[in-house]
Amino acid sequence: MQRRTVIATALSASLLLAACAPSTDAPDPGDEDTSSEQTADGGECAEEVTLRVWSWRTEDADTYNDVIFPAFEEANPCISVDFQAFVNTEYNQILQTGLTGSDGPDIAQVRSYGLLQPLVEGGNLVALDDIVPEVAEFDETILAGAKGREDGATYGVPFASQTLQMYYNTAIFEENGLEEPTTWEEFVALNESLAEAGVTPMAVGGLDAWMMPIVHDILGSAQYGGSEFEQAILAGDTEFTDQAYVDSLQTVVDLQQYMPENVVGVSYTESQVLFTTEQAAMFPGGSFELGFFQAENPEMELGVFQVPPPPGSALDQAVTPAYADGNWGLSANSTHQEEAETLIQWLATQEFGQMVANDLKQFSPVPGVSFDEPLMQEMWDLYQESPAPYLQLVNFRYGDPTGTDLIGAGVQELFLGDKEPAQVAQDVQAGLSEWFTPGQ
Repeated sequence: MQRRTVIATALSASLLLAACAPSTDAPDPGDEDTSSEQTADGGECAEEVTLRVWSWRTEDADTYNDVIFPAFEEANPCISVDFQAFVNTEYNQILQTGLTGSDGPDIAQVRSYGLLQPLVEGGNLVALDDIVPEVAEFDETILAGAKGREDGATYGVPFASQTLQMYYNTAIFEENGLEEPTTWEEFVALNESLAEAGVTPMAVGGLDAWMMPIVHDILGSAQYGGSEFEQAILAGDTEFTDQAYVDSLQTVVDLQQYMPENVVGVSYTESQVLFTTEQAAMFPGGSFELGFFQAENPEMELGVFQVPPPPGSALDQAVTPAYADGNWGLSANSTHQEEAETLIQWLATQEFGQMVANDLKQFSPVPGVSFDEPLMQEMWDLYQESPAPYLQLVNFRYGDPTGTDLIGAGVQELFLGDKEPAQVAQDVQAGLSEWFTPGQ
């Protein structure tokens, strides 16, 4: 069985639509030769079916093609998987078009929380509560990102959780006599030491706005209050103009001097390169970076730490923000519903979850999965000890404008000197007030 990967790059509006159609060498189920295919018990396949699976994680394509889906195909020889990965910033539009047509995916990675809702409301996905009853055993906080907001039904099998923390290059730290900071003063001092040594302290790319809420929460979640602030903002007991939240935005500005020069002109990819080529000592990012970092520079030894809060913060201890990254959804338009159900059931198994942990270096939410990678275990332990939500993604993507878009643009404006933190906080409050009602 042949599998191919399509990685979409920069697309014009017309190409976005074209990307949703199968390529000229796509398997045609009507032309497939099933004469040599056999079932697991040696019988002939009544039909060989190819399932289209779409994803936004281009960096995982080789692992899905070479390791993960071959394991499924071996156990299900009448089903093959055509895995296609698209550039993440273009994926939402491609997926929306694909799910409404006949040439879209049978199963697709779909976003969590607020960005899942348009697909649910549009009838694009099949509810999975009866098809994959195992999802009921998943952690409730993770499963919340897979549910329809109105009907409470489950529309996805969660595939990964992500934690947010500061990575660092242990060799650079050792060369400069530095250790993981336990206080804000130590954190500032190590940034100063690295800058004086001619090393970029933090690899941050401000050109890609989607990374800015991540950077903000890594640096400022404990300062504005983490889970406590989340509860207060949802209940209507405070607003984003709260001084602690404004101060957390000011902290990002204060630390800009330790980021690459002209940070808003540095792309996310360029920031990754700065870190993996060991030109920068630290990288504020998600657990989703680990596999990529290790693949790009296998010799680089990594450590992680939680950024300690500044004096006067709402919390007196560091926290690890986290979120449910996404889900596997079953297309309501799939012409191979039975086979697609077989695959999505397998995506909820411990076998698949363990491959996600071992081969993709991702936190699989499947119960019973263990993390053999020591750094993964450390990140997970830090989260368990002092958890916090990735606030804008978890709670404020249910309307337009989204919280992540507002903070993304706001932090860019801070870096450019176009606005003050209090103005950005007011923009966030005003934007979210267009659709968010506290206490509901």
